[in-house]
Amino acid sequence: MTAKGIAGRIKHYVAVDARFNEDGSITPQAVLWDDGRRFTINATLDRRRAASLKTGGDGIRYTVRIGTTVTHLYYEDPRWFVEERVPE
Repeated sequence: MTAKGIAGRIKHYVAVDARFNEDGSITPQAVLWDDGRRFTINATLDRRRAASLKTGGDGIRYTVRIGTTVTHLYYEDPRWFVEERVPE
């Protein structure tokens, strides 16, 4: 079931500023949208291998907080994507 006003989701590839740590892990710092907007990631709450059940594909799923919103960001080597909402 989709939320009111949302027809579904699509896989949207995005640019990401990330820190590559000495242990080999990656910490995303910001999502850069196509129109030039920059969304700073305030916190990474979880990181695990997982599939995107809404758009397909799999990789490392980061649960991140951007402002007050908690969302998922996927690293599908070598690209990053988000589950973009598609309005009705």
